[in-house]
Amino acid sequence: MCRGYPAALRTPGYSQHGRASSRTGRRSTIYTNSINRLVFMVDHVPTRLGTTRFHWFLPTRGDASTPGVVPAFRSGPRAGAREADLSYLTEVAQAAERGGFHSALTPVGIGCPDPWVVCSAIAARTERLGFIVALRPSLSSATLLAQQADTFRKLHGDRIILNVVTGGDPAEQAAYGSHVAHDERYEITDEVLQALTPLLQGERVDLQGRHLRLVGAQLVAPAGAPVPIFFGGASDAALEVAAKAADSYLLWAEPPAELAPRIARVRELAGERPIGFGLRVHVISRDTAEEAWQVAAQMQAGFAPEVVAKVQQRLQAMDSVGQARMRGLRSTDVPADVADLTIAPNLWTGIGLVREGVGTAIVGSHDQVVDRLVEYADLGIDEFILSGYPHREEAARVGAEVLPRFAARRAAMVRTNRLVAGF
Repeated sequence: MCRGYPAALRTPGYSQHGRASSRTGRRSTIYTNSINRLVFMVDHVPTRLGTTRFHWFLPTRGDASTPGVVPAFRSGPRAGAREADLSYLTEVAQAAERGGFHSALTPVGIGCPDPWVVCSAIAARTERLGFIVALRPSLSSATLLAQQADTFRKLHGDRIILNVVTGGDPAEQAAYGSHVAHDERYEITDEVLQALTPLLQGERVDLQGRHLRLVGAQLVAPAGAPVPIFFGGASDAALEVAAKAADSYLLWAEPPAELAPRIARVRELAGERPIGFGLRVHVISRDTAEEAWQVAAQMQAGFAPEVVAKVQQRLQAMDSVGQARMRGLRSTDVPADVADLTIAPNLWTGIGLVREGVGTAIVGSHDQVVDRLVEYADLGIDEFILSGYPHREEAARVGAEVLPRFAARRAAMVRTNRLVAGF
């Protein structure tokens, strides 16, 4: 259900002005002839915390036009599924690069290939695209992680961001040989991050922690440039670590009003230490809202009951607070009406029925999608990690239609603010 939202908000075509989009499929020439200039502007549009950057997602578990049929979730061959081989992942990365995205996020876990190997292979087949490499501190040595990151930047330049994933699935952790409880995993993450940044800067590290003991740890001739650290997690333990060590704290998309308190809390914990904020969200963006919601409805209709049941059983067994928040946004059944999984203007939770991680998508016309992104930017979000099914085609679409509109909108807002301020 829609958690108390009025009927108008439960209508898929709802816009901030209370009516469905009436835009036609005709593009304005500003978006076709000036894409390169406007996409460049995305990296240079001021927000409250600096600049806004857009990233994409590499579907290393497989891809499809409907998430419930990707190879990682199917029990047998399904029409439309795409294997995540090197050729296809390279195509996705190149589409993201052409679309103006800064970097591409890779997942980590027992069900997907090793992110270091994947990212290094694809970095050799792209020119400027960065890679947000996921790592599990509880499953590796801080010194080894620093060595891996330093090797990557020596081979591929400063095209790396580290995404720290503490882990939220006890069964998966056990499969890797890790049997520590939820909060202890964050204690390990804290200690690893205490060592990681100094190691990457060439310092000798001696650390005596509760879980980690390093004696004389030091890299040989490290590249020396800082490696940004992204960090997610919704528990109190996660917020404490993020405030101490993250360059950007990542959130899965929920209604803005529900994210605002957590952003404020992380800022409070960080004190004088600067920290940015990132948002992970799927996107279904089309020329009209009606088209976008038709795509969502087609996806929802394709969710096989056995896949939904399997995924929900797995999610229920996790001890991730963030995953529990995603589950709490919707029911575990597949309703007939796509609007029943719409919890805020243009925010649909259907993907969470068949996918772990972020389960929400911004659905609407290109302008409506930008409306929602601007709302999140106004909260302080300055890193957006987007995705869409299938990822190759949607990287091109979002890069051509959403990023330029966002850049133009933010640039116009800056000009207006300067006029108001008398500059």
